[in-house]
Amino acid sequence: MKRSVWIVILVVVLAGFAGIQQYSSWSLSKPKSEGQPEEASDGQGGGRRQARSGSGRSQGQSGRSAAVPVTVATVAQKNMPVQLSATGSVEAYSTVSIRAQVGGVVTKVHFTQGQDVKQGDPLFTIDPRPLEAALRQAEANLKRDTWQLQNSREQARRYAELVKKQYVSQEQFDQIKTNADALESTVDADKAAVENAKVQLSYCYIFAPVDGRTGSLLVNQGNLVRTNDATPLVVINQINPIYVTFSLPEGNLPEIKSRMAQSNLKVFAVLPQIPDSPEEGTLTFVDNAVDSTTGTIRFRGTFANAGRRLWPGQFVKVLLNLTEQPNAVVIPFQAIQTGQNQQLVYVVKPDRTVEVRPVVVSRTLNGEAVVDKGLKPGETIVTDGQFLLTAGSRVQIKKGAES
Repeated sequence: MKRSVWIVILVVVLAGFAGIQQYSSWSLSKPKSEGQPEEASDGQGGGRRQARSGSGRSQGQSGRSAAVPVTVATVAQKNMPVQLSATGSVEAYSTVSIRAQVGGVVTKVHFTQGQDVKQGDPLFTIDPRPLEAALRQAEANLKRDTWQLQNSREQARRYAELVKKQYVSQEQFDQIKTNADALESTVDADKAAVENAKVQLSYCYIFAPVDGRTGSLLVNQGNLVRTNDATPLVVINQINPIYVTFSLPEGNLPEIKSRMAQSNLKVFAVLPQIPDSPEEGTLTFVDNAVDSTTGTIRFRGTFANAGRRLWPGQFVKVLLNLTEQPNAVVIPFQAIQTGQNQQLVYVVKPDRTVEVRPVVVSRTLNGEAVVDKGLKPGETIVTDGQFLLTAGSRVQIKKGAES
């Protein structure tokens, strides 16, 4: 029985193996006409790719002929200042270091550090009691010696009458008179001592010598201070008005002196944070010697500094006005493009195409360029969008972008 089961299983396995072999042979011999649609599909895809490529070329051609959006400006004509530029440093108009002239304990500080003070405002009080006592002693000595002087003078007057009547000797009279003269000198010395004691007492009360702004407070109430310590009690900087010091090459000196003889020269201090709103001052100082190491000469301008935008220790850009150039041709600085050997601008013609125009720029000032050659007032130039332009390109002016 078991043998017949194994025979049946073997027959089934052999039949399955034969079926698999037959199916494989049929798949290999099958015609490939059914794959043609895929090739056709590939061909169609290639056609579509070609069509897209052709469409891209046509779009590129139309893009080159389309107008380029740009920002423009009109060439202006106006008076422009002729200036010299330098880097300057801001300095306090005056700096006062406050030091104690008498020793003692600080009993009162009348301000806070960084506070603005006026001339005559109280700053410190040093314990005045020892000096008040010294003043009272000097006044008492003066009073004592004054009474003695009066008595000595009266004696000298009486002895003068007695010596005439020969009631006393001349030697006695001379002694009395000498004592009176000596007491007179003593009284003069006592008066000087009283005045000195008053001066010493006044040093206990320290007042602001100038208008200005206080710096860091280096002593506090209760500190002991000594006469003329190396470290000041506080430093006061006067910042209204204020100085700006700068240096220029010595070659500019003759022209500056010539312009100063005609009128006061204006100086502008440009702060990096707000370059469009410079502080205006006047040139007030020219140094008396040229720095031999740098070949420059030092100048100083005085500024009212009402808004306190200038602060001691700042570095600023300084512009010194020498004269004014009338009817200068002026354009925005950003309109200028740099070629290999020259500077260029794009000029917009009436038909809204651009022309590449070489220009000669003499100087720039506050974002504007002074053009000596190449442009006329009233012409329209491109200030933004030049990187998309070539000679003959058509442009479209952005709304609100024309000035």
